[in-house]
Amino acid sequence: MTATPVHQLDLPAFDPTGLDRESRRAALAEIQRDHWVARTPLGFSIVRYADAVALLRDRRFHSALSLIPQMQGLSAETMENRRPSILSMEGDEHARLRRLVAPAFTPAAANRLRPFMQTVIDELLDTVEPEGACDFVTAVCEPYPIPIICELLGAPREDWQRFSEWAVDIFKIFNQNLAEDLPAIEAAGAQLDAYVRALVDTRRRDPSSDLLSDLIAVEEAGDRLSTDDLVMLAEAVLMAGTDTTRNQLACAIALLGAHPDQWQRLVADPSLAAGAVEETMRYLGAVQGTVRVAAEDIEYRDVVFPRGTLVFVALATANRDADQFADPEDFDITRESRVPNLTFGSGIHYCLGAHLARAELQESLALIATRFPNLELAGPVAWKPDNFGIWGPASLPVRWSH
Repeated sequence: MTATPVHQLDLPAFDPTGLDRESRRAALAEIQRDHWVARTPLGFSIVRYADAVALLRDRRFHSALSLIPQMQGLSAETMENRRPSILSMEGDEHARLRRLVAPAFTPAAANRLRPFMQTVIDELLDTVEPEGACDFVTAVCEPYPIPIICELLGAPREDWQRFSEWAVDIFKIFNQNLAEDLPAIEAAGAQLDAYVRALVDTRRRDPSSDLLSDLIAVEEAGDRLSTDDLVMLAEAVLMAGTDTTRNQLACAIALLGAHPDQWQRLVADPSLAAGAVEETMRYLGAVQGTVRVAAEDIEYRDVVFPRGTLVFVALATANRDADQFADPEDFDITRESRVPNLTFGSGIHYCLGAHLARAELQESLALIATRFPNLELAGPVAWKPDNFGIWGPASLPVRWSH
């Protein structure tokens, strides 16, 4: 059987222009019933779980993060001096870095930070508890991950605010307004670069029990990480480990607030936090999709994706695929699933900090349920604009009684 170029197939069309996020999800869910791929204005969307996993694990499909500037109308020359990140690298160099840093991102490494995570979330809850109400996004979710990333890197408490400000500006790269935001992104990146270089110099002279010291000590078959490698990795940890956790925690609280029966299950048994984290990521992930580009002509399922074809992997749609998840539209924190949700991705670009993020979310949900058992939504949730790549509530009013 001869493979057919994907552009020649009679496919359902999906155009997200003008649709809100829920309408987009509903349209893709409708397509998913009969098709595994849909045509979009810029490429093709993969909507079923098995195909999403297959494409994410196919090394011929490369991360499209490096194409963000081009997709937003900026020339290659504008971004030519930016150092490649492990988040968008491919090939041998990506494999080398993942191999060298993997021991620093194990479950055991994440577990060492759990007591500190508890301290951070406890302090944030202490601040708001007497008030009986707050905007959970600004009071808890936004400040929560930064101290943990700083502790991971070995940055002192007095610098937490600086890291938070850098993270806010650097994350603007995902907001589809790059022409306007680029000066702030570059300024924050330059300041973070200089800070981390100084921190690396300090740790080379005086190692400590932190990630940078661990990475400096890493060596395999005579291969070591350079200072440029270490700086890039620290920046990647800040990018990958901050906004995702902030938004996913806010999504979880919003979702549990909208399902008080599930919240009370967690209150009654905080050990369900691990399952609650997985189910909230499946049902309402802060990362709803990811983009890949065909690095060569690729044949898959008797379909040819020509080199340069953009493929949008609809993670949120795949996470509700009825072929993989029983009653996928039901939200159940005690769900037992034979497959993992795809919010952390799959394949060689699977989230390096997944164990850390899971630990942060588990510790926070368990402690919030223990301390604020009657927490409830105090008004409508305001969501971030749909063009945000990492997405969640912009405002989340909650209340509780003493």
